[in-house]
Amino acid sequence: MILTADSIVAHQTNRRKTPNGWHTTYIGQNRNTLKEGEAPPADNIVYPMAFLVEKEAAAVVHPHFHSADQYQVVVQGSGRLGIHDIASVAVHYTDAYSAYGPIVAAGEGVSWFTLRNAWDPGARYMPAHRAQLREARARFQHREATCGPLPPLSDAERAALTGVTGQAVIEETKDGLGTWRYTVPANGSVTGPNPSTGGGQFWLVASGTAAVVGGSLLSAQSCIFVGPDDLAASLTAGPLGADLICMQFPKRAHH
Repeated sequence: MILTADSIVAHQTNRRKTPNGWHTTYIGQNRNTLKEGEAPPADNIVYPMAFLVEKEAAAVVHPHFHSADQYQVVVQGSGRLGIHDIASVAVHYTDAYSAYGPIVAAGEGVSWFTLRNAWDPGARYMPAHRAQLREARARFQHREATCGPLPPLSDAERAALTGVTGQAVIEETKDGLGTWRYTVPANGSVTGPNPSTGGGQFWLVASGTAAVVGGSLLSAQSCIFVGPDDLAASLTAGPLGADLICMQFPKRAHH
């Protein structure tokens, strides 16, 4: 089943203040929204999670890892993630049990999407969880993949598009990990890669508007999830065109 989350609706209904910024849930539950006493989803199924994190100036997230594969997509502001300078739109992927960080917000703050295809109970910070990380190394490789920043196309740049373009910005690996950028002129359509080659896809509307077949137009910074058993996603741009990022997870045994 293809899931969509419009950024305007998400901000109006799910944006919550945190000690040093904001948190907005787009798709699925996460540790911030799970109610007390509610059982979390099983960790051996495809379970899409998408939320937007907005950090204030000079905020720091210390090095840590997660138990699920993860994309982080910077959509506003700037800063540093480990050794990488980040700004909109920068894409950062990590395998489960791959430590990364710190994330340091610059003077204007930084905002990013966290995207996962499986449940994760929360960050395990270093060095306190180093032993757990070492134990997991027999089952999980350390892997990071990055691209960007890829500045979103402006209204004028999208208006000047004469055809659909698409290119890999993180080349697809043998296990299906890959990321693609598509630019689509007004009312044009594009079909993404076959999701069966990976573990599910998230699409981000970087700028402009776009709709999935049978759906309404989604505004900039909206999200779409396509499961590994779904047909390839077909998206149609709105009257001002669309700049789209497709991020595919690798295949795992539970997928």
